[in-house]
Amino acid sequence: MEQYDYLVFIGRFEPFHNGHAAVARYALGKARKLIVLIGSADMPRTVKNPWSVAERAVMIRSTMGDAAGRLIIQPLRDHLYNEAQWIASVQRLVHEAIRKDLGADPVGELRIGLIGKQKDPSSYYLQEFPQWRLVDVQHTETLSATELRRYLFEAGNVNVHGGLLMLRGNVPEPVFEMLEAFRKSSPAFSQLVSEYQFIEQYKAAWADAPYAPTFVTTDAIVVHSGHVLLVRRRAEPGKGLWALPGGFVGQTETLFDACIRELREETRLKLPIPVLRGSLKNSHVFDHPERSARGRTITHAFHFDFPAGELPVVKGGDDADKARWIPVSEALEMGPQLFEDHLHILEFFLGRS
Repeated sequence: MEQYDYLVFIGRFEPFHNGHAAVARYALGKARKLIVLIGSADMPRTVKNPWSVAERAVMIRSTMGDAAGRLIIQPLRDHLYNEAQWIASVQRLVHEAIRKDLGADPVGELRIGLIGKQKDPSSYYLQEFPQWRLVDVQHTETLSATELRRYLFEAGNVNVHGGLLMLRGNVPEPVFEMLEAFRKSSPAFSQLVSEYQFIEQYKAAWADAPYAPTFVTTDAIVVHSGHVLLVRRRAEPGKGLWALPGGFVGQTETLFDACIRELREETRLKLPIPVLRGSLKNSHVFDHPERSARGRTITHAFHFDFPAGELPVVKGGDDADKARWIPVSEALEMGPQLFEDHLHILEFFLGRS
């Protein structure tokens, strides 16, 4: 007999592997429907998040066969600097999924549970929904999604056969077929391989440091007449993505001086320094441990605000191949095109339309 009306399964599923499939099948043996929330939605393709929500949803449905009709799949955005907002998003998505499934607001008390495995500190979220009973399960023996992505990207370079065997042995067959098609025919794959190689070389260059390095950067949020200044990245990581002007802090610079220097180098913005100082509205530190694939990187963001006036001329330079004033409302909807956590930084200062 089914013990639950709905079970909730949260994950990034990058990719959906045999362990995930085992949990989903176990859940469907205990619940009438399984609500799958696919995390890191609205993010660009990176070596950590190579597949869109739509692609991951296809992986999941193609694996579950006839049971796919009992799945309810929803995208779940990250909120790196606002855990309460992320929790509220999960609660809202589950409520909306149930209401849509029932065709009306629920009447009476439903049996809802949260399914997952408490494997390491990243599983902390399983304790954040006390209103739902926790179903703690053991995944089948499988490589982690991180390891599987590594085999995929290394299969684009060396040891193709061995890497593909490891992939095939740890993901459902329909997922492996999707990964093979992605590897062979997607234009995104070659750029992801280039990014993967850059990051591996970047980390190797610091491997002999006596301590794991912590990098310090700055970012400029320049808002002028309802527009925000963005640059398009010229090189890896994130080649071709839009970003806030910024970069690493020099050994002889203050944080503010580094921010102004990078802003001018990347955008050729000619506003005088006193004018920029006078327009400084706010600043904040963004330090999520996983905000950058290059390693531990803490950025200090400075928000400059010019309420009105003609937009100054800007031009890409240095690490940026293009600079552009973009309406704030559009910038806040550019998640899949924005570098690292820059969408979250914009949301912190500017809110979300």
